[in-house]
Amino acid sequence: MRFRQAPPGGGRAEPPAADDAAAWVTGAIPDGWFTERPEIVVDRDEIIIWGRIPEPDLGADAAEADRAASQAGRINQFREDTREDRIRVARQIEHRYQRKVAWGVRCGDTNELFTHLAAPVMTRLRQPERHILDTLVDAGVARSRSEALAWCVKLVGQHTEEWLAGLREAMTKVDELRRQGPTTV
Repeated sequence: MRFRQAPPGGGRAEPPAADDAAAWVTGAIPDGWFTERPEIVVDRDEIIIWGRIPEPDLGADAAEADRAASQAGRINQFREDTREDRIRVARQIEHRYQRKVAWGVRCGDTNELFTHLAAPVMTRLRQPERHILDTLVDAGVARSRSEALAWCVKLVGQHTEEWLAGLREAMTKVDELRRQGPTTV
Protein backbone atom coordinates (compact mmCIF):
# COMPACT_ATOMS: atom_id res chain seq x y z
CA MET A 1 0.00 0.00 0.00
CA ARG A 2 1.29 3.42 -0.88
CA PHE A 3 0.97 6.13 1.76
CA ARG A 4 0.50 9.69 0.71
CA GLN A 5 3.25 12.02 1.79
CA ALA A 6 2.58 15.12 3.84
CA PRO A 7 2.15 18.17 1.62
CA PRO A 8 4.87 20.83 1.58
CA GLY A 9 4.64 23.26 4.46
CA GLY A 10 3.71 20.61 7.02
CA GLY A 11 -0.02 20.42 6.19
CA ARG A 12 -2.05 17.32 6.79
CA ALA A 13 -1.68 14.42 4.36
CA GLU A 14 -4.86 12.89 3.04
CA PRO A 15 -5.44 9.26 4.03
CA PRO A 16 -5.42 6.58 1.33
CA ALA A 17 -8.54 6.15 -0.79
CA ALA A 18 -11.24 4.05 0.82
CA ASP A 19 -13.35 3.26 -2.24
CA ASP A 20 -13.30 -0.44 -1.43
CA ALA A 21 -13.72 -0.02 2.35
CA ALA A 22 -17.33 -1.23 2.52
CA ALA A 23 -16.49 -4.46 0.72
CA TRP A 24 -13.21 -5.00 2.56
CA VAL A 25 -14.72 -4.37 6.00
CA THR A 26 -17.71 -6.60 5.23
CA GLY A 27 -15.30 -9.39 4.33
CA ALA A 28 -13.22 -8.87 7.49
CA ILE A 29 -16.17 -9.10 9.88
CA PRO A 30 -16.78 -12.62 11.22
CA ASP A 31 -19.84 -14.39 9.84
CA GLY A 32 -22.83 -14.39 12.15
CA TRP A 33 -22.18 -11.07 13.88
CA PHE A 34 -24.94 -9.19 12.08
CA THR A 35 -28.32 -10.13 10.65
CA GLU A 36 -27.75 -8.04 7.51
CA ARG A 37 -24.87 -6.50 5.61
CA PRO A 38 -23.21 -3.83 7.77
CA GLU A 39 -23.46 -0.16 6.84
CA ILE A 40 -19.99 1.36 6.44
CA VAL A 41 -19.70 5.16 6.74
CA VAL A 42 -16.34 6.64 5.73
CA ASP A 43 -14.93 10.15 5.98
CA ARG A 44 -11.33 11.37 5.97
CA ASP A 45 -10.95 10.80 9.73
CA GLU A 46 -13.03 7.76 10.67
CA ILE A 47 -14.78 4.62 9.48
CA ILE A 48 -17.98 3.74 11.34
CA ILE A 49 -19.29 0.20 11.04
CA TRP A 50 -23.03 -0.11 11.77
CA GLY A 51 -24.38 -3.62 12.23
CA ARG A 52 -27.82 -4.96 13.09
CA ILE A 53 -28.17 -7.73 15.66
CA PRO A 54 -31.27 -9.81 16.41
CA GLU A 55 -33.88 -8.47 18.82
CA PRO A 56 -34.62 -10.44 21.97
CA ASP A 57 -38.01 -12.18 21.74
CA LEU A 58 -40.21 -10.79 24.50
CA GLY A 59 -43.53 -11.65 22.92
CA ALA A 60 -46.13 -9.37 21.38
CA ASP A 61 -47.52 -8.09 24.69
CA ALA A 62 -44.20 -6.71 26.01
CA ALA A 63 -44.21 -3.07 27.14
CA GLU A 64 -42.21 -0.55 25.11
CA ALA A 65 -39.91 0.12 28.09
CA ASP A 66 -39.18 -3.60 28.38
CA ARG A 67 -38.38 -3.80 24.66
CA ALA A 68 -35.98 -0.85 24.94
CA ALA A 69 -34.30 -2.40 28.00
CA SER A 70 -33.93 -5.80 26.31
CA GLN A 71 -32.45 -4.20 23.19
CA ALA A 72 -29.98 -2.20 25.28
CA GLY A 73 -29.03 -5.41 27.11
CA ARG A 74 -28.52 -7.28 23.84
CA ILE A 75 -26.30 -4.49 22.50
CA ASN A 76 -24.26 -4.48 25.72
CA GLN A 77 -23.81 -8.26 25.53
CA PHE A 78 -22.71 -8.04 21.89
CA ARG A 79 -20.21 -5.34 22.81
CA GLU A 80 -18.68 -7.46 25.58
CA ASP A 81 -18.71 -10.75 23.61
CA THR A 82 -17.03 -9.29 20.52
CA ARG A 83 -14.60 -6.81 22.10
CA GLU A 84 -11.33 -8.63 21.33
CA ASP A 85 -12.38 -9.53 17.78
CA ARG A 86 -13.63 -5.99 17.09
CA ILE A 87 -10.30 -4.58 18.26
CA ARG A 88 -8.42 -7.01 16.00
CA VAL A 89 -10.56 -6.12 12.96
CA ALA A 90 -10.35 -2.38 13.76
CA ARG A 91 -6.53 -2.53 13.87
CA GLN A 92 -6.49 -4.12 10.42
CA ILE A 93 -8.85 -1.47 9.05
CA GLU A 94 -6.90 1.38 10.67
CA HIS A 95 -3.68 0.08 9.14
CA ARG A 96 -5.20 -0.36 5.68
CA TYR A 97 -7.15 2.92 5.49
CA GLN A 98 -5.27 5.18 7.95
CA ARG A 99 -8.49 6.17 9.74
CA LYS A 100 -9.90 5.50 13.19
CA VAL A 101 -12.64 2.87 13.44
CA ALA A 102 -15.83 3.01 15.48
CA TRP A 103 -18.54 0.39 15.87
CA GLY A 104 -22.27 1.00 16.06
CA VAL A 105 -24.99 -1.54 16.72
CA ARG A 106 -28.69 -1.49 15.90
CA CYS A 107 -31.13 -3.74 17.71
CA GLY A 108 -34.80 -3.12 17.02
CA ASP A 109 -35.35 0.62 17.47
CA THR A 110 -32.22 1.07 19.59
CA ASN A 111 -28.99 2.39 18.05
CA GLU A 112 -25.76 2.67 20.00
CA LEU A 113 -22.48 4.01 18.67
CA PHE A 114 -19.52 2.78 20.70
CA THR A 115 -16.48 4.99 21.35
CA HIS A 116 -16.03 7.21 18.33
CA LEU A 117 -13.91 10.10 17.19
CA ALA A 118 -14.67 13.73 17.93
CA ALA A 119 -12.41 15.58 15.50
CA PRO A 120 -11.57 19.24 16.00
CA VAL A 121 -12.56 21.43 13.08
CA MET A 122 -11.07 24.89 12.84
CA THR A 123 -13.02 27.68 11.21
CA ARG A 124 -13.07 31.45 11.07
CA LEU A 125 -16.38 33.08 11.85
CA ARG A 126 -17.35 36.68 11.43
CA GLN A 127 -19.23 38.53 14.15
CA PRO A 128 -22.77 37.66 12.94
CA GLU A 129 -21.95 33.92 13.02
CA ARG A 130 -20.23 34.24 16.42
CA HIS A 131 -23.30 36.08 17.70
CA ILE A 132 -25.48 33.08 16.75
CA LEU A 133 -23.20 30.71 18.65
CA ASP A 134 -23.04 33.04 21.66
CA THR A 135 -26.86 33.26 21.72
CA LEU A 136 -27.06 29.45 21.85
CA VAL A 137 -24.54 29.42 24.70
CA ASP A 138 -26.32 32.22 26.59
CA ALA A 139 -29.65 30.40 26.18
CA GLY A 140 -28.20 27.21 27.63
CA VAL A 141 -28.61 25.22 24.41
CA ALA A 142 -24.84 24.64 24.40
CA ARG A 143 -22.04 25.00 26.93
CA SER A 144 -19.51 26.50 24.53
CA ARG A 145 -19.15 27.93 21.05
CA SER A 146 -17.68 24.61 19.97
CA GLU A 147 -20.70 22.69 21.25
CA ALA A 148 -23.05 25.28 19.71
CA LEU A 149 -21.38 24.86 16.32
CA ALA A 150 -21.67 21.08 16.56
CA TRP A 151 -25.37 21.49 17.47
CA CYS A 152 -25.90 23.72 14.40
CA VAL A 153 -24.20 21.24 12.09
CA LYS A 154 -26.29 18.38 13.49
CA LEU A 155 -29.50 20.41 13.07
CA VAL A 156 -28.67 21.34 9.48
CA GLY A 157 -27.85 17.69 8.75
CA GLN A 158 -31.24 16.54 10.09
CA HIS A 159 -33.15 19.03 7.98
CA THR A 160 -31.18 18.59 4.77
CA GLU A 161 -30.39 14.87 4.74
CA GLU A 162 -32.10 14.30 1.39
CA TRP A 163 -30.22 17.20 -0.20
CA LEU A 164 -26.91 16.07 1.31
CA ALA A 165 -27.53 12.50 0.09
CA GLY A 166 -28.06 13.83 -3.44
CA LEU A 167 -24.91 15.91 -3.20
CA ARG A 168 -22.87 12.89 -2.00
CA GLU A 169 -24.26 10.82 -4.87
CA ALA A 170 -23.30 13.52 -7.38
CA MET A 171 -19.77 13.72 -5.90
CA THR A 172 -19.44 9.93 -6.25
CA LYS A 173 -20.43 10.16 -9.92
CA VAL A 174 -17.85 12.93 -10.48
CA ASP A 175 -15.16 10.75 -8.86
CA GLU A 176 -16.14 7.83 -11.10
CA LEU A 177 -15.92 10.02 -14.20
CA ARG A 178 -12.50 11.31 -13.14
CA ARG A 179 -11.24 7.73 -12.77
CA GLN A 180 -12.59 6.82 -16.22
CA GLY A 181 -11.02 9.90 -17.86
CA PRO A 182 -7.72 10.08 -19.66
CA THR A 183 -4.54 9.81 -17.63
CA THR A 184 -1.96 12.55 -17.74
CA VAL A 185 1.72 11.93 -18.08
